[in-house]
Amino acid sequence: MLTRIVKMTFREDKCPEFEALFGQINEKIAKQPGCIDVKLLKEINQPGVYFTISHWDSEESLTAYRNTDLFGEVWPTVKSWMSAKAEAWSTSEF
Repeated sequence: MLTRIVKMTFREDKCPEFEALFGQINEKIAKQPGCIDVKLLKEINQPGVYFTISHWDSEESLTAYRNTDLFGEVWPTVKSWMSAKAEAWSTSEF
């Protein structure tokens, strides 16, 4: 299993829009082939900092999701709201 952690820092005025958008697409992401679950976390001491934590059955499933129309439509919008470059890690348990 692969765990994907993505840190995103948004302009504060875009946080409500991001949260609303994530609420609309969360279930769609979770239904992607190979996705086990996906969560959104909000940093409590740094306004605008969020993390998505998603679990995938394989790196191939994650890559396939990143090539979907859903990702292609959502990511450019989300990226335009950011105040810093996103950081991402793919991890596995050992």
